[in-house]
Amino acid sequence: MHVGMRMPPMRRELGVEGTIRWAADNDFGSVDLPDASPTHKSVCDEVGIGIGTVDWGVGGDLLSIDASKRRKAVVATKKRIRETARIGGSVVFVCLTPDDRLQPRSETFKVFKKVYPGLVKEAEKVDVHIAIEPYPGPAPAYPNLGCTPETLRAVFEAIPSPHLGICYDPSHYVRIGVDYQRLLMEFGDRVRHVHAKDTEILEDGLYDYGCLGQTFGEKRYGHGEGWWRYCVPGWGDVNWRWVLARLEELGYDGPLAIELEDDRYGGSTALNQEGLLEAKANLEEILR
Repeated sequence: MHVGMRMPPMRRELGVEGTIRWAADNDFGSVDLPDASPTHKSVCDEVGIGIGTVDWGVGGDLLSIDASKRRKAVVATKKRIRETARIGGSVVFVCLTPDDRLQPRSETFKVFKKVYPGLVKEAEKVDVHIAIEPYPGPAPAYPNLGCTPETLRAVFEAIPSPHLGICYDPSHYVRIGVDYQRLLMEFGDRVRHVHAKDTEILEDGLYDYGCLGQTFGEKRYGHGEGWWRYCVPGWGDVNWRWVLARLEELGYDGPLAIELEDDRYGGSTALNQEGLLEAKANLEEILR
């Protein structure tokens, strides 16, 4: 395993190429790319940094009930899978999210069973893996599949291929009340990528709002609901020593990609860089 990073907000100022160069200068082992650009691949090769994942890039259209939207998204996603293989990438990152934020998960699963078998077959042809992000989607419906054991079991029963797996991100499990340790032990053989992000449960907020979230006033944290917030590893409720030990036992040898959504390190490139380096130091203290 090594510490990598997902593209942070400072990408808007530095650009993708500038962010890749900063990551290499600061000894990150890999970067997650927003696309399968040969130019970005060339920069990675030039500075000696690996590719973590490549984003799927089509959003909710892939699981829309609108057949015409789906067809276009399927063509684009198959193309992205092939492009990822051509630049030497091995993992495409996806969210199982519909375009309609109020679409019931049971309806989205019906669409998933129509769409994803063909995508996974395309991935098998070029030996690329698809990694499902466990982000639950926005309130109030939290419409995404793949963020709970219930929906993951259904997904893998429908498509048992090992080329479909998960991006293990314990921060999402903590915020929705799923046991991140038990989930890793159940689905450890499906881990294809790891996001190094944490969640802090804010006890006073939990008392004030419950798990329904804040009703009045401005939220203190943009990445949170009043009773929880995303944070860098080391500041939240995840036991990273346990996580890294179990990943090692499970044979995972890929990136721990820091996903910077900690509001304490938002607002400027300098703060982004400080947060990324703190997270990296916290993880490297544990890595053997």
